[in-house]
Amino acid sequence: MQALPETFAALGDPTRFAIVEKLLRDGELSAGTLHKVAALSAPAMSRHLKVLRNAGVIRQRIDKQRRLYAVEPQAIHAINDWAISYRAFWTKSLDRLDASLRDDN
Repeated sequence: MQALPETFAALGDPTRFAIVEKLLRDGELSAGTLHKVAALSAPAMSRHLKVLRNAGVIRQRIDKQRRLYAVEPQAIHAINDWAISYRAFWTKSLDRLDASLRDDN
């Protein structure tokens, strides 16, 4: 698993984000099926998949002549853990904002 900056950088591209969303919804899919996510050439899709693999967001499995891709669970757990770690911060900040807005009225 790579560091979160690389994960977020990989997911920052709309096409790569759409690929990961499709894999999360549908599970393991072939490269050919993922090609339907965006109107891309095969080489362009391969580059997007490579970026996601290098960032540790997805994994590739070879089954005979097919390349199958799936989301790497550790990547999703790392994103979730990071988001939850800031939940308390945002809750406190929003509570302070709410109190401040109430005081102004």
